[in-house]
Formats: sequence, C-alpha cells, structure tokens
Amino acid sequence: MLPDDVPPIGLGTAGVDDPALIADAIDTGYRFIDTAQRYGNEAAVGAGIRQADVGRDRLFVATKVHERNLAYEDVLQTTAESLDRLGIAQVDLLYVHWPLEAYDPPETFQAFDELYDDGRIKHVGVSNFTPALLDEAHDHLDAPITANQVEMHPLLPQRKLRSYLSTHDIALVAYGPLMVGDVFDVPEITAIAERHDVSAAQVSLAWLLEQGVYPIPRGDTPTHFRDNLAARGLSLDDEDLDQLERIGRTRRVYTNDTVWPTE
Repeated sequence: MLPDDVPPIGLGTAGVDDPALIADAIDTGYRFIDTAQRYGNEAAVGAGIRQADVGRDRLFVATKVHERNLAYEDVLQTTAESLDRLGIAQVDLLYVHWPLEAYDPPETFQAFDELYDDGRIKHVGVSNFTPALLDEAHDHLDAPITANQVEMHPLLPQRKLRSYLSTHDIALVAYGPLMVGDVFDVPEITAIAERHDVSAAQVSLAWLLEQGVYPIPRGDTPTHFRDNLAARGLSLDDEDLDQLERIGRTRRVYTNDTVWPTE
C-alpha cells in the first residue's frame, strides 16, 4: 500500500506542460504528483515542483516507464533520464506504464529491483495490470508492489480488481476519475451533485475516496484544482452510494483490448 501520509487525491499531469500550472496546483494543496515518460512533460513537472512554495520533502512524486523502454538496460537508462528531467535524486513511485511492447517480466523487474535496492526509487508500481498480470509480476519481483494504476470511475468500478488488490495489500490509483469530463453528463451523478450543491466531479472523486482509492484527476485551472480537492470534504450518504452502485452501465474511456478485454 501507499504510505499513510500520501494524500488521497493526486494531480494527474497528462497534457500539462506549463510549470506555473504545476506550481499553482502544489500551492493550492496537491502533494501527490503523477507524470510519465509517455507524457513528455517530466521537465515541466520538475520545473513546477521547484517553483512551488512547498519543499520536495513534502511531495510524493510518481512517474512511469514507457512500454517501449521496459527492457532491462532501457529501464535503468530512461529512469535515470526521468530523474534528471524531474530534477530529483529519487522518485517516490515508479510504474510500469503498460505491460506491452518491450515488457518482459524477468528483465523488466530485475531492473526495477535494482533501482529499488539502490534507492533511486522508493516504491514500485504497475499500471494497467490485471490480476493475472499481477500474479506474474509477483513471480519476478522481490520488491513489494505498492500500487496498480488503472482507469476507475462510477461507470468502471473495478470490483474484481479491487478485491484482488485488497487481498494483496496493493493500493489502487485511479486515472480518468472524471471520465475526461463526461461525469458531468451522467444523470445519476449530476442528481447527487444537485442534492449536495457540489460539482459532478466532486461526487465522482468522493465516491472513489469512499472505496479507499487514490484518484488522480487532471486539472487545467486553479478553479479545477480547488474544486477537485474540495471532494475530500464531501460525505456521500447511503442513498448516494446506492444510486451510484445501481448505475448498471459500464464504460471504459481509455481502451487497450490487448490488456483489458472489451466489457
């Protein structure tokens, strides 16, 4: 699991390349910052971290190794490059981004174990892994798997995966928690938002927090940052939770049928 002091809502940075925006998010209250080699913005995220009025020791920084960089030597080299771009000596959480392309469990996780043992990464994570892929990963990794980052929101509740992760003491970090803005078009969510006089985004994030999940919504403006963080103060009642449980429709926004069969 993630350390107890990791904030329950993180900042997703896909598509964000403005250091000032990253710094503003941190100064607004974000302490869990998520990026990736694939995003091409690690340097901007690092610059934003340095610009913020919050010390590095108070932040939990995560990045992900691109699937084409998962051969042993490439993991080591590109992680060193990620650390350089971020301007930090150690990343708090390093993920396998997708178990595709150059992913080879013995090679990939040998490199992750080496990075973990050397102190260049504090925690090992995986992303977009099914229970079967997690079982395979455990066979080749000495370090504990701290987190699995997958798409999750009220229309993709990930019940089976959550049960597996709970049994194995692995945190679920949720990307796409606002369905790229489409939570504002889900009647069951908007009805709850109207009852509580909050945004649909806050309802989705509060629901994820109720499940013990760490959502990492992306934000484009200071207003979005504040609105998302306000979900920490929203308490959903039994009627709300039942209404969300009964939505009955499933939607995957980010698809990759190679890993996740179409539902």
